[in-house]
Amino acid sequence: MHSSNNISSYISSPILIGSVALGGDYPIRIQSMTNTDTLDTAASVAQCIRIIEAGSDFVRLTAQGVREAENLAAIKNELRKAGFSTPLIADIHFNPAAAETAARLVEKVRINPGNYADKRAAFEKTDLTDKEYGEELEKTHSKLLPLINICRENKTVIRIGINHGSLSDRIMTRFGNTPAGMVVSALEFIRIFRAENFNDLVLSMKSSDTAVMIDATRSLVIKMQEAGLSYPLHLGVTEAGEGEDGRIRSAAGIGALLAEGIGDTIRISLSEDPEFEIPVAKKVAGYYPRSSVSEIPEGRISFKSPSVRPEILKSINGPMVIMNMTSYPDIDNAGYQDAGFKPDKQTGEIKKTDTSADLIMASGLPGLIPEDVSLILPYKKWFGQIDNKRLFPLFSPETYHENSLRSPDLNVLLTGSHYDIQYLRKPDPLTTLVIFTFHPDREKYAADQFLKTLEENNLSHNVILNPVFREKNLEDLQIKASSLLGRFVIDKRIAGICLHNIGEISLKEVTSVAFSILQCTETRITRTMYLSCPTCGRTKFNLQESVRKVREATGHLKGLKIAVMGCIVNGPGEMAGSDYGYVGAANGKVHIYRGTIPVLKNIPEKDAADELLKLIEQDLSNR
Repeated sequence: MHSSNNISSYISSPILIGSVALGGDYPIRIQSMTNTDTLDTAASVAQCIRIIEAGSDFVRLTAQGVREAENLAAIKNELRKAGFSTPLIADIHFNPAAAETAARLVEKVRINPGNYADKRAAFEKTDLTDKEYGEELEKTHSKLLPLINICRENKTVIRIGINHGSLSDRIMTRFGNTPAGMVVSALEFIRIFRAENFNDLVLSMKSSDTAVMIDATRSLVIKMQEAGLSYPLHLGVTEAGEGEDGRIRSAAGIGALLAEGIGDTIRISLSEDPEFEIPVAKKVAGYYPRSSVSEIPEGRISFKSPSVRPEILKSINGPMVIMNMTSYPDIDNAGYQDAGFKPDKQTGEIKKTDTSADLIMASGLPGLIPEDVSLILPYKKWFGQIDNKRLFPLFSPETYHENSLRSPDLNVLLTGSHYDIQYLRKPDPLTTLVIFTFHPDREKYAADQFLKTLEENNLSHNVILNPVFREKNLEDLQIKASSLLGRFVIDKRIAGICLHNIGEISLKEVTSVAFSILQCTETRITRTMYLSCPTCGRTKFNLQESVRKVREATGHLKGLKIAVMGCIVNGPGEMAGSDYGYVGAANGKVHIYRGTIPVLKNIPEKDAADELLKLIEQDLSNR
């Protein structure tokens, strides 16, 4: 995986989508997609207006067939009569004829190389000789020619939209269902368009896995830079879900790239009404405006968290979570519950859960310290509690250097942007953690600079990032914290996070956000993982209600990844990597998948969540 590097110099070449400029120094554009039936003109127009009035720069509509593509004319006409000039985008899968029809009517067409010319992926090996592979590319070129000519004549832009879950069998056999395969798929189409001297292109590399989406996009940027290309980029995390997880998963993936100066337009894919995506997208785009890119430290930053860590923390499967409770005068049972602990139902004794803080920073020795709790105390107060194996000292790098009395198990060093690198040379990563505190509102790239300095000085430390926010709104904290921290945990550059908020948001909610960032980046799984698409005109059942039912039925199955997908077109591919899938098949009918294999077909929607749970329980009992 590519780590953060100096690709901030990537500036895309602007293009016009209708009257809206995209790329270059223009603002990051926001878009969403309707989930109405594209043949229902009134409903589609009404939803387009809601999306536009929420602040969207573009609106995308599905056109699964020629009839739907033709009806885009009626939708566009009604919008223009109502005074809306927002460019429209047609979303195409499998159907070149629909793409060619739509390209005459709307300002932009999105096509998927995985299924535009290649057959629907069956996830089977398709071994081709180099000659046969070249012949397949020639067929693809021939299929694209009519669309290219129509788009040239009508000044229609094309988005080459690569999806991790819908690569062709041809690509997957030779390059794997991988970021590398995604990049090859994109470059193949770029070469075809360039051979026809057509460059009104936008590129996207989407996945429900934030790490795959980030890696594929970074890799594509590097390849384009090497080739002297500079096409605008569309960013999005597919099947992000809804609620807190949907916002955090999207912000972690998109924010990681925007932080590096990559991205020209974004779509937040939530399993909610599409107009609700726009305020979230605005917050994500606003957190890393174009002007912030100049703050990125120069040069490649490849600092990695060391493979060694203090023995006491080796049982933690992923990045650790530290909660700052120094503002509590005396931590009681309620305080421990704020940090994710729960009372035993029989005894009332405070017990650790999967989402309990691994360490708690306290200002003094609490009157009550449950057996499952480990505390960090100021070193002078720790001196009186040296024999307690659940208490650890907190030093500054300077006081650590000055004191010979230290814990043999774990010492925690607290520093910030004022650090003196000389005092960070001595600590051993086998017995120390370094907490780096910074204020993102005024030093957003302080952590990058800190890690870069450690790397330049050949220092290896288990770093905990401790951004201090001042947010009053929970959604703002979710978006900003995940946009900021997501790339560090995904790239394995830090050992954990210590999320701190000074404001009206409860510590319990802050703890939840911290664990959700790790859950949604798949760096530490503490509960069931759900993927769900935002739906579109292809969805023939109530997806939002289905997500709720599936969560209720399966929420106790920690570690499983379950996908709830709107349609059979993309569902089987887009949920690649999921243990189970719940996929729309027809009106009110659902297919239940185990991995990529449908095992229950055409289940009535009202019974589908129960049937899914029965299948999972049967599989678990047979293990």
